Amino acid sequence: MSNLIDTYIENQSNINYEIFYSVQLWLYLISNILSILCCCFVLFYLLFDQTLRTALHNHVIIILLFICLFYESICIPFILYNYHFDISWQTRSISYRFWSFIDIVLNRSQLIFLAWATIERHIFVYHDQWLSTKEKRFYIHYLPIIILIIYCLIWYSILILFSSCFNINNQSNSNVIPYPCILNHRSIKYFDLICHQIIPSLIIIILSIILLLRIRWQTIHFNQSVDWTKQRKMIFQILSISILYFLFYGPWILAIIFVQFRFLENIALNMMTYAFFFSDYFTFLLPFVCYASLPEIQLKLKKLFYYLLQQLQSRCSRKRSHK
Repeated sequence: MSNLIDTYIENQSNINYEIFYSVQLWLYLISNILSILCCCFVLFYLLFDQTLRTALHNHVIIILLFICLFYESICIPFILYNYHFDISWQTRSISYRFWSFIDIVLNRSQLIFLAWATIERHIFVYHDQWLSTKEKRFYIHYLPIIILIIYCLIWYSILILFSSCFNINNQSNSNVIPYPCILNHRSIKYFDLICHQIIPSLIIIILSIILLLRIRWQTIHFNQSVDWTKQRKMIFQILSISILYFLFYGPWILAIIFVQFRFLENIALNMMTYAFFFSDYFTFLLPFVCYASLPEIQLKLKKLFYYLLQQLQSRCSRKRSHK
């Protein structure tokens, strides 16, 4: 990863991004504020509504939203700070080591959990009998989530927080997240790229396509869809998130793969600045997609707005009567 970053910086060093950074700053700032508000709103109802909280298919969505909230609250302010001041990285600072750890953990775990969500969605739709007992639910649903959380935290803690190697070249380009130089190690670099980025990406794309094909096949051959009234929310939810990933985060992963494996490298390097910028919009837009896929929350929001409107109208009428 470090080699990729060094190549990227060298390629971008002669370009003046002063105007582009100011645009990025305001777009990120506005998007981040709106996304945090939406994320908090959706999480509030997912956690405090018993029906939504106990629904198994919402558990990974809750984790993804927490990852989104942590990333927007911790990592985006670092990016905004560097966009605003356009400073070089202080790579020996503890805060930048912490930022590197949080950024990598959240980004990788986001992909890994989304990949698991696409796998699990096939289970919910076509093999719900696998979750018929508490024991089955534990081993098939809860245990994989626990293992993935522990794995991500332990692996990247060892790799970043407890590594003595955290020196990378001083960078004047503020469009790059600081990475530990241990990722210069060939085996670690390719293990991280293949296992934590390429494989999850392939799982997300392939299983989403298979889900669509299975629905289409069942519609044609059985003259009916999957129990649509029961399953359509889960299907729509995971497919919407997968499309969002493909549009905004996919180009960044594709650019990384092309550069690492020396395929269309010049084209990939030229698109990396924009791919990096738009990759964060997967996180920014994720809460809105989750909101759109949960009609229960939309109904409650409409009731809330209707209630507030009634209160406002009643207050206005009281003021008029007093006059």
